[in-house]
Amino acid sequence: MIQIKRVYESSQASDGMRILVDRLWPRGMSKEKAKLSLWLKDIAPSDDLRKWFGHDPQKWKEFQKKYKEELQKKKMLLAQLKQLEKKNKIITLVYGAKDTKHNEAVVLVEILTQTTF
Repeated sequence: MIQIKRVYESSQASDGMRILVDRLWPRGMSKEKAKLSLWLKDIAPSDDLRKWFGHDPQKWKEFQKKYKEELQKKKMLLAQLKQLEKKNKIITLVYGAKDTKHNEAVVLVEILTQTTF
């Protein structure tokens, strides 16, 4: 099972393995408080894409398209996430964005649940 959660929400045992999928470390968050198992920053959108998007909901459709194109070059990292899910049963992709509907973790879950590796 793959779930997503803001890094600023309290961690729970039900989170399973917590994996940060942002390129940048979340502001004001200590490593202890984040309770992460892994920081997989290379799976995050490129700096150019991240800056272009700026979490603007008007750009969401185009962001999804561009990010999925970037992920085509990161199949090893996607496969790694699938292996971690298989091994741990539950993984939570953790992100820092305020917008819970328009962020890279949403796209990652879609890709990971619809594609076999």
